[in-house]
Amino acid sequence: MASIARLDGKFALITGASSGIGAGAAILFSKLGAEVAITGRNVDNLAKTAAECEKGNGKKPFTFSGDLTNEDFVKRLVKETVNRYGKLDILVNNAGIVKTGTIEMTSLEQYDDTMNINVRAIYHLTMLAVPHLIQTKGNIVNVSSVNGVRSFDGVLPYCMSKSAIDQFTRCTAIELAPKQVRVNSVNPGVTITEIHKRGGMDEEAYQKFLERSKTTHALGRSGQVEEVANTIAFLASDSASFITGVQMLVDGGKHILCKRYENP
Repeated sequence: MASIARLDGKFALITGASSGIGAGAAILFSKLGAEVAITGRNVDNLAKTAAECEKGNGKKPFTFSGDLTNEDFVKRLVKETVNRYGKLDILVNNAGIVKTGTIEMTSLEQYDDTMNINVRAIYHLTMLAVPHLIQTKGNIVNVSSVNGVRSFDGVLPYCMSKSAIDQFTRCTAIELAPKQVRVNSVNPGVTITEIHKRGGMDEEAYQKFLERSKTTHALGRSGQVEEVANTIAFLASDSASFITGVQMLVDGGKHILCKRYENP
């Protein structure tokens, strides 16, 4: 944390902050001095994240629970966040889901669910946040995945959605650079969160998945939330003031391994 520029005086909006990487990023941002608005669908977990954030800087985060695929909710989220803080410096697009399945097994409903939350909701939220970020010359960090840059079987819609986010990152970085708004993404490998269980894995399958991850990551293990959160904070800070349009892989070297028929 000492190597990351402080975020004092910065106001950040972080999605998917009720658990996992989003919660970890929100807590770290608070420790670094930022004030955070956090959103997620699980009200109880969001309150737990808020309590941990308050321990970091003594300031209670703005919490706003809801569904990012609901357009009215997203409009109210941006409006009320800016009304509360008066500005917006950082947007962290973290919320996302995993649906397992191949082209033979994945229904259109599963495909739509994945693309709506992983892509469309991010597009909409970013579109509404950009005018405020231009005013502060702020920045955006999108949470993508190693699945955005490598192909894996069994998670087709997820891979497609993260590839879309990587392209979204690059295109918006070009578009917003003249206005001094930076846009980057972090691309984690397997990170120990609840996302895979929420995607349908039972405990036994999840433990086998983590064990297999020892062989699918060059460093021989899965990642920790804090490792991804550190990278998000770095990209959001002045330490990364000359970085835009990058996909920063935080994947333990997963992207450099070539294994046939390897599940993510």
